[in-house]
Amino acid sequence: MHVPDGFIDAPTSAVTGVVAAGALAVSLRGARRELGEERAAPLAGLVAAFIFAVQMLNFPVAAGTSGHLLGGALAAILVGPYTAVLCVSVVLLMQGVLFADGGLTALGVNITDMAITTTVVSYAVFRGLLALLPRTRRSVTAASFVAALVSVPAAAVVFTLIYAIGGTTNVSLGKVATAMIGVHVLIGIGEAVITALTVGAVVAVRPDLVYGARGLRQRLQLRVNGELVDAPGAIPAPVAARTSRRTLWITGLVTSLVLAGFVSFYASANPDGLEKVAHDQGIDQKAERHASADSPLADYGVKDVSDARLSGGLAGVIGVGATVVAGSAVFWAVRRRRSVPAEA
Repeated sequence: MHVPDGFIDAPTSAVTGVVAAGALAVSLRGARRELGEERAAPLAGLVAAFIFAVQMLNFPVAAGTSGHLLGGALAAILVGPYTAVLCVSVVLLMQGVLFADGGLTALGVNITDMAITTTVVSYAVFRGLLALLPRTRRSVTAASFVAALVSVPAAAVVFTLIYAIGGTTNVSLGKVATAMIGVHVLIGIGEAVITALTVGAVVAVRPDLVYGARGLRQRLQLRVNGELVDAPGAIPAPVAARTSRRTLWITGLVTSLVLAGFVSFYASANPDGLEKVAHDQGIDQKAERHASADSPLADYGVKDVSDARLSGGLAGVIGVGATVVAGSAVFWAVRRRRSVPAEA
């Protein structure tokens, strides 16, 4: 759903830029609290890199249309909503500057839509569901599925509203809304599956590192006549970790590199939901050439590398590396700024 330059007029793009800047300022303050907890900090840079990698894996959703992870729900549940806005924003910045994916003048639109909207909507749904469900691993996974599912069509609605205010083409708003929401409901299913599988996997091995699973506890169980039953009168204990932080971080990084460097070659080549709708409805009539179109990594390939598989794989690996470094630097700085007063 990366909006290119030219889809939205300059005044509206400027306003969304102000909104995005304000949200990032608020998120920086909120992230200091979230990253102040040791269990959240190690995941932040890795989550940004993982989202970058998985966004390269377009999956088919309808005839001639594909979708990809937006990542707001996944990041919000893993590292907290404020940190999530920063995670997705770092990814969008890397994609726009290095890979010519998503317009630079439309960066405010993309942050507002893909980082802020998805995070706010998904985390609100997630917390609401957890308030009604028992605090178990299954509940966290189920709530993450629903939250991610809802976040994608919500982003489609927000894009439609932004287009209604500042669209550069004279296209029926009703047609745009119907097409955008319809296809992004389908994309939301893919988003929900990826989010639930990832959250479930991390919760299974390190629930203490998952922001949305804080306070997750399990009852002491005894085996009676071959069946596990809750021990009477036992106080629920925190769910135990099954792997070290270093092992989890290395596993996550290697997974991201494999997804971006190898699996991405087999991703769907069909246009994503926004690209398809823009072409079919004529929204792209005034699309502008990207300012980074001549970047050595434009369109997720390495310039002058003729082999398509090698070119795409190298670009993916470089992207994951750049994102994890940039993200880690941002979150280290945010966390260090929080710690300075305490040391003074």
